[in-house]
Amino acid sequence: MTAPSTFGLSSAARNLHWLLTNLVEEVPGILSVAVVSSDGLLLLSSDPEHADAPREKRPAGPRGSAADLATVVSGVGSLTVGAARLMDLGGVKHTMVAMAEGSLFVMSISDGSLLGVHGAADCDMSVVAYHMALFVGRAGHALTPELRSELRKSLEEKEKESAPAGGDR
Repeated sequence: MTAPSTFGLSSAARNLHWLLTNLVEEVPGILSVAVVSSDGLLLLSSDPEHADAPREKRPAGPRGSAADLATVVSGVGSLTVGAARLMDLGGVKHTMVAMAEGSLFVMSISDGSLLGVHGAADCDMSVVAYHMALFVGRAGHALTPELRSELRKSLEEKEKESAPAGGDR
């Protein structure tokens, strides 16, 4: 995987990018990762195969879109928070969904932000969860409102650069 472009970002944003890249590269079975804000907006992702590809060349659907992973992560996060409130069981720490051909992991970071990981079917769920917890521990204190705003702005600028000429999507 090539590291996402961090040119022009603050040191805190570059460090968060490095942590995310390290998570994907070091943990076997992780296919993609998304950091999502409390309002469901993608802040940071590791779409390794297609991150820099023009929009029209990216595969459609959840397998090829960081935004799709962010949407699923946000939805699962919201659903589990609602379930925890309904059942009066306290805050949600993490959620794991094992499917026939892959896994989805969602973990709270801070202030409602979430870390979502799409894992391969043969990934070791305990290893993925352990490394996610390390990421959350390292990134949680750094994910300030200012940093979230900077990351979101950076993603929006990147989307504008990769949009086809004429503004059509």
